[in-house]
Amino acid sequence: MNILYSFTFYYPLMMAYTWIIGALFYYYHRERTDMRSPEDPPDLPSYPAISFLVPCHNESASVIDTIDSVLRQDYPEFEVIAINDASEDDTGAILDELAAEHDCVRVIHFEKNQGKAMGLRMGAMASKHEYLVCLDGDAILDRHASKWIMRHFVTGPRVGAVTGNPRVRNRTTLLGKIQVGEFSSIIGLIKRAQRIYGRIFTVSGVVAAFRKSALQSVGFWNLNTVTEDIDISWRLQLRHWDIRYEPNALCWILMPERLLGLWRQRLRWSQGGFEALMLHRQSLWDWNSRRMWLVVLELLVSTAWAYAMLVSFLLWVLGTFVELPPNLQAPGIIPGWTGLLLGFTCMVQFAVSLTIDSRYEPGFSRYYYWMVWYPLVYWVLQALTTCVAMPKALLGGLKSRGTWTSPDRGIRPKEAS
Repeated sequence: MNILYSFTFYYPLMMAYTWIIGALFYYYHRERTDMRSPEDPPDLPSYPAISFLVPCHNESASVIDTIDSVLRQDYPEFEVIAINDASEDDTGAILDELAAEHDCVRVIHFEKNQGKAMGLRMGAMASKHEYLVCLDGDAILDRHASKWIMRHFVTGPRVGAVTGNPRVRNRTTLLGKIQVGEFSSIIGLIKRAQRIYGRIFTVSGVVAAFRKSALQSVGFWNLNTVTEDIDISWRLQLRHWDIRYEPNALCWILMPERLLGLWRQRLRWSQGGFEALMLHRQSLWDWNSRRMWLVVLELLVSTAWAYAMLVSFLLWVLGTFVELPPNLQAPGIIPGWTGLLLGFTCMVQFAVSLTIDSRYEPGFSRYYYWMVWYPLVYWVLQALTTCVAMPKALLGGLKSRGTWTSPDRGIRPKEAS
């Protein structure tokens, strides 16, 4: 059992320093070479037209701001295709009004709930242009994001997708403040490190761009998975398309600020990873897919860590009621020197990521204090959702159709007052 307990301690420690080293390498060799601000995008050799795809389901509270952020893009030629997926509020009527006001806006209406993947697929088929920027119906895209994204496509013929840099904009609760740092300290850091590996786990579904011919080569988005972004990322990379991370392509998003909403979101993310592994398990054995092996290894080892954490906790609880054999006795959950070392490592990781990301969001360092709560909240949540998601994915099989359910998009100002 000592091996089990050592694994629960050393794995997060090892991964934290792996991400720190990988992100620093990425920053010094790729990011720091062009220190332009997000408001100062580079001049491109050409400006191919873009089709923006905005799938919507019950987005009346935010879709106007979303479409407006797209219409204000500093880019010469684009169209906007909004997909109203059987919204039960007045999202459809709002989109029709926007289409009547702006010639570049078109709307596709679904009578029945078809799911985000189907909305994106239909939008792609209806689009006029080769390059697609997909944006959630509650997100706000930075005015210069399109140029930052397109620089990868026009200079890289094997670039199949570009994932942007989501930033959390609802920060009224402790969970919201922690997630501000998480998207930098964890998600941004991991994406930078994975770019050094050569393959990333997933694009950010809230803001991602695709080459249409790359999507056609893999059959577009899968309709039967709970996370279309993870699946399409794996399929593109298994077909040897490159996926880039563009930290200057800022996009302001809404995130859950209640535990139940956060649980549902992270459970869906975890389940999507296992579904991708099941769907592509045969292709992954191919030698030509070897650059994905580190991504798969990280998924498998993190899953083992989650179950090791669960077993350790259950043994600790059981040991408070009955006398266990010495080899089964779990150490206490009150942090000792190991907990202090992990906490110190977390703060180092947060400091590195906040330093790198401060150029994209001035004043970002004020959220450093809140990140001390991250391990307590999110490590436990990650372990639990992983333990639930794996049997759910393996035993439940793929869904017949991944339909929309309205997620928790944070607490509105009137709710917080």
